[in-house]
Amino acid sequence: MKMYDIKPADGAKTPERRVGRGIGSGMGKTSTRGHKGQWARSGGGVRPNFEGGQMPMTRRLPKIGFNNKRFAHVYSTVNLNAFNVFEDGATVGMQELVDRKIVKKVEPRGLKVLGDGKLEKKLIIRANKFTASAIQKIKEAGGTVEVL
Repeated sequence: MKMYDIKPADGAKTPERRVGRGIGSGMGKTSTRGHKGQWARSGGGVRPNFEGGQMPMTRRLPKIGFNNKRFAHVYSTVNLNAFNVFEDGATVGMQELVDRKIVKKVEPRGLKVLGDGKLEKKLIIRANKFTASAIQKIKEAGGTVEVL
């Protein structure tokens, strides 16, 4: 077998339509566009979502949702189980998490501790915000919470 012998499978490629090449081709004269009308003309047709002058679906349906990116309160979030890498009695803040590569990006609002997972060490955790479940689990483990 040579490179020039390789062909696509039967039916995998359809030949290109050559329109407007005379009546013998079966696609001459009107070039498969039918007779007259908006779609037969050069540059004819309508824009996407045009419904013949009727109010389009995209404008009939109500707007939903709102994403306030400009004034959003964005925190770097960390779950409780990530704190188990630290030694007992350690004070853990944003800098310690960045040093251990637990937090990749420091967000403008600071650190928020989420209550997913189980804390197995007695730690002093310093953050800007805590969830209620995180505070409860930290206190159950014998640690303390410091809100900055």
